[in-house]
Amino acid sequence: MTPVVEKLGAGVDEWVSANQAALSATRRHLHAHPELGYAEFETTSFLEQRLRHHGLVPRRLPTGTGLTVDVGSGSGPVVVLRADIDALPLADLKDVPYASTREGLCHACGHDVHTTVVLGVAIALASMDGLPGTVRCVFQPAEETVPGGATEVVASGVLEGASRAFALHCDPSVPAGKVGLRTGAITAACDRMDVTLTGPGGHTARPQLTVDLVDALGRLITDLPGLLSRQVDPRAGMSLVWGAVNAGVAANAIPQRGRLSGTVRVLDRDAWKGAEELMRALVERVAATTGAEVDVDYIRGVPPVVNDPRSVALLRNAAMETVGSENLLLSPQSMGGEDFGWFADVMPIALARLGTHGGGAPLDLHRGTFDVDERAIGVGVRLLARTALHALEADSGPPRTGRRAPGDTSARRAEERREPDDEFHRPTG
Repeated sequence: MTPVVEKLGAGVDEWVSANQAALSATRRHLHAHPELGYAEFETTSFLEQRLRHHGLVPRRLPTGTGLTVDVGSGSGPVVVLRADIDALPLADLKDVPYASTREGLCHACGHDVHTTVVLGVAIALASMDGLPGTVRCVFQPAEETVPGGATEVVASGVLEGASRAFALHCDPSVPAGKVGLRTGAITAACDRMDVTLTGPGGHTARPQLTVDLVDALGRLITDLPGLLSRQVDPRAGMSLVWGAVNAGVAANAIPQRGRLSGTVRVLDRDAWKGAEELMRALVERVAATTGAEVDVDYIRGVPPVVNDPRSVALLRNAAMETVGSENLLLSPQSMGGEDFGWFADVMPIALARLGTHGGGAPLDLHRGTFDVDERAIGVGVRLLARTALHALEADSGPPRTGRRAPGDTSARRAEERREPDDEFHRPTG
């Protein structure tokens, strides 16, 4: 670590110490005002105003929601930090002052924390001189959709010229103050498969005269996962789990139509590429033994997040400085999906787990009771800021170039907007 990076890292630590209350207030504002994917207009405006207040020039993404903003010298390497800004269509079940004010919507996955962390990094680094390159902060919409807002970010070109990208995700199974890292696959690809079977129907007294669709559905339910385990290398981590089955209305009538829905999850990116073809072939093979007509609707979701070893090493260096070796954990692989994996189409990536559990009853993601220990926010700011600094140092070399993001809103007239009251300030020590 160079003296410049050491000095800037210490400055970030000081900034976080001086702005803990403002970070919590920002997170609570976002938590109270959740918005679904591609509808995050108020969230985008809120972030845009905060960034402009600190002298930065955010640019809206072509989707109309989400932002990107560059912090730094404008020369040298470019490193990306990504936050997701959307919420979930869940009711907030917490009795807290910052509970969701929007019925049926809730930040139940920690995106309010992710957003606050990257916003904090942008503001902290913007207050300092001598950044050895550019940190590009991307506030991405629609992570909870399929195939995810990350596809729009990649297509927009805002990642061009950058050397690598980093993100973090709240982990309620890990205590606040701890960080989880893993090289290789840390989350899984997630696809959806809907299988519809049809037949002539008939009487349950005479199944031999028709196609027994309920029996056919049962064969698919039980046989497909077993067949899959013999068709794919076990190290690929491919699994099929059914989530819904629907057929029939009467006990003595064989239905004419039945439907299965489930998810296919894969840890290996190469195996994921061939998952659709394989699943269609297996479904047709099993269905052929039953006589049922079959239709498969396979919906590609998100790829696995496969952490680049060198990028994880940079995260590890930053984590050691942020929380110490005693608070650095090996993160287990998750079969959950995360659209950050699309960033790997254009650059190396790494995702870290940010511990958010503050004691008491266990909490889980995607539940209306989900909440965090807000001390984790400062840890996240320090971790990602230091990671960016280490990455800029590691990737220093000839200047990189890339086109500016489409949807530039920098020319909006100042009188068309009202600057918000801003609680962030420079440390005075």
